[in-house]
Amino acid sequence: MTLQLRWLCPLLQVFDMPTSLAFYRDMLGLEIVQAAPPPEQVGKDEFDWVWLRRDDADLMLNTAYDPDAVRPPAPDPSRVAAHDDTGLFIGCPDVDGMYEHLRAKGLVIDPPTIAPYGMKQLYLKDPDGFTLCFQWAVDAPAATRA
Repeated sequence: MTLQLRWLCPLLQVFDMPTSLAFYRDMLGLEIVQAAPPPEQVGKDEFDWVWLRRDDADLMLNTAYDPDAVRPPAPDPSRVAAHDDTGLFIGCPDVDGMYEHLRAKGLVIDPPTIAPYGMKQLYLKDPDGFTLCFQWAVDAPAATRA
C-alpha cells in the first residue's frame, strides 16, 4: 500500500475574524466552505472558526480567543511577533495579475520579484502579521503546479 497525502489545510489563529474575512474572502477571493457557529446563529462574520477555499487552496481561521474569554482591546505584540515564523506559500500562475488585483483593492505592496532559485514571488502580510507569498516558477507553464 502506498501512503498518499491529498491536501493540506493550514489553521491560523486570528485576532479579529471579521477583519480576517475581509482580507481572505473579500480581497483574495476565498469562499467560506464551513463555519462555526453556523451563519444563521451569528452576526455578520462573527464566527469562531471558518474553513475557506479558492481553487485548490484551503485555509482555516480560528479566533485566538474563545467565545467566553475576554479579548484584549489590541493584539498581544509578543504573539504577533511570533507570526513571522509562519509563511503561506501559495501557487499562483499569474503573480503579476495577483499584484495588480491587490493594488486595485487598495493594498500598498511591493511588486513581485524573481528569487535566485527561479520563483516569481509576491510577498505581503495579512491583518495578523502572517506572511503570504504568491509564487510561480518563472519557466513553468501555467498548468504546472509549482
